[in-house]
Amino acid sequence: MAENHYKVVIIGSGPAGWTAAIYAARANLSPLVLQGTQPGGQLTITTDVENFPGFPEGIMGPELMEKFQAQAERFGTKVVYDTVTEVDFSKRPFTVMADEGTYTADTVIVATGASAKWIGLESEKKLMGHGVSSCATCDGAFFRGKEVIVVGGGDTAMEEANFLTRFCAKVVVVHRRDSLRASKIMQDRAFANPKIEFIWDTAIEEIVGSKETGVTGVKLKNLKSGEVTDFATQGVFVAIGHQPNTGIFEGKLELHPNGYLKVQPGTASTSVEGVFGCGDVTDHHYRQAITAAGTGCMAAMDAEKYLEALEASATPV
Repeated sequence: MAENHYKVVIIGSGPAGWTAAIYAARANLSPLVLQGTQPGGQLTITTDVENFPGFPEGIMGPELMEKFQAQAERFGTKVVYDTVTEVDFSKRPFTVMADEGTYTADTVIVATGASAKWIGLESEKKLMGHGVSSCATCDGAFFRGKEVIVVGGGDTAMEEANFLTRFCAKVVVVHRRDSLRASKIMQDRAFANPKIEFIWDTAIEEIVGSKETGVTGVKLKNLKSGEVTDFATQGVFVAIGHQPNTGIFEGKLELHPNGYLKVQPGTASTSVEGVFGCGDVTDHHYRQAITAAGTGCMAAMDAEKYLEALEASATPV
């Protein structure tokens, strides 16, 4: 494995990671970004981004991330398509182990984001990629003219449902509660869309179909009456939230009970001095591209100050 040392190693390449890279690079820290399994983060599976400042007409998520990366590279960020498998924060310099190599760093910025949650059904796993998806942007076009289900009641579910109506004949939102958790603007769009219908107080017990036929239906359970009914559909899009990508940091950094990375209020500092967190991996409340970018800025500035203090302490008086 190649040994490479950097002042700043950034793990993750969503809005938080790229913003951290832009700020660190402009401070002449020559950061390294390890892009991970989903370069660009969740915005690469998002369609129109209408709420990121500076783009009054909106911008596609993947294009926005390409612009972030180009800006970071312009100022001297090194980018490696590598996935981190282990970290050692017990001694300095820190060690970051990945599939393609081992890297050492004076500071590490964790920007690993969050991943989509699944229902947890065996039939869901079996039919993943055969009519079951968590990404309308990726797979919506395969369901042109078909009827599909979207599971969930938050902004993600409403965005997926609205997007799917571009292709699908009908989209049925199945939600465990009798009201949505989505923001009012997203609710209004979904309710106003004639192609979207709602089934309330209901959960999917089983997804029916095979790899040969794809999804042909689901078994729906009414959570109030307990009644189970068969419902014909040709696709299931799961949009029930996200979980933080903190598995490799368990036992290495302090986490909240829900698994999100804990940072000191008003800073990006984690429980280990010199390691900073930003973006959705630290944020279970807002989860927006703009808030992720803001904390990426904070992480880079905190890392810069930390490195300045290290340098000062090492300089003979």
